[in-house]
Amino acid sequence: MGVKLLYFAWVREKTGLGEETVDLPEHVRTVADLMTWLKARGPEYEAAFEKSDVIRAAVDQTHVAHNASITEAREIAFFPPVTGG
Repeated sequence: MGVKLLYFAWVREKTGLGEETVDLPEHVRTVADLMTWLKARGPEYEAAFEKSDVIRAAVDQTHVAHNASITEAREIAFFPPVTGG
């Protein structure tokens, strides 16, 4: 069963996608693993996740750290930090 990935702001701009559904390899078990795997999918993903340390993630609509498990996730969202003024 696929996992729905959502991309926001410049992550969306660089990937060229707002969302997609993917089948994750067995070795992809955390948010950090997923970002590493995504970077290897092509230059647009490599550019989008170049600054992965600042990208925030939400698993099933709950904000999580990069070491959070995604083995049971149905939806994972990625977005850069929000600034306001």
